[in-house]
Amino acid sequence: MIHELDEVVLTVPIPDLGLMEGDLGTVVLVHDGGRGYEVEFVTLDGATVAVVTTMADQVRAIHRHEIAHAREVAVR
Repeated sequence: MIHELDEVVLTVPIPDLGLMEGDLGTVVLVHDGGRGYEVEFVTLDGATVAVVTTMADQVRAIHRHEIAHAREVAVR
């Protein structure tokens, strides 16, 4: 189960917000026992890119042997 303040991985792109599959975010609110989540995506220096409401299948927990990858985004 994913909990508040867990880091998660986006499993689908959200192009209108500049988010790509694989982007990392932090769960700030769990909806309806885990049926959905409010997830904040930030740049590496802490600027918020987007806060998104997702369904449970649009994010997943991070896996043990994954590595983060940096890319440049336009902050809105």
